[in-house]
Amino acid sequence: MTPLDLIYLPVDEKVSLDGNKNAQVVKDLHTKIRQQIEKKNEQYANKANRGQKLVRFEPGDWVWVYIRKKRFPEQRRSKLMPRGDVPYQIIEMINDNAYKVDLPGEYGVSATFNVFFIFLCLM
Repeated sequence: MTPLDLIYLPVDEKVSLDGNKNAQVVKDLHTKIRQQIEKKNEQYANKANRGQKLVRFEPGDWVWVYIRKKRFPEQRRSKLMPRGDVPYQIIEMINDNAYKVDLPGEYGVSATFNVFFIFLCLM
C-alpha cells in the first residue's frame, strides 16, 4: 500500500454528475413506461369486459348447477339427460368468481363451482 491509497478522496470527486443525470433519466423513463403499461392494461380490461355483467350470490341463495358430462359422468351419460338437478343452496362465497354449493355427497365431486356453471333459481 502506498500513502495515496490511504488518502480520503473528496465527495465531489467520487460522484459523477453525468452518472447522476443518466440515472435520473432512466428512473423517469421507467415511471413513464410503468404508467403507459397500467393505462394499456386498463384499456384491455375494459375492452375484454365490455359485454360481461357482474353476477353475485349471497350465502343462502338457491341456485341451479349446470351438470357437465366431464364433471358429472354418471348423471350425464347421454346428451338427452337433464342438464340440471334440484336447486341447491349456496353455503359460502370463496371469491367473486367461485362459490361453495350444498351438493349431496353421492355425486362424489367438489362442491366449489365457478359462476359460469351456476344460475340463480327464481322460486
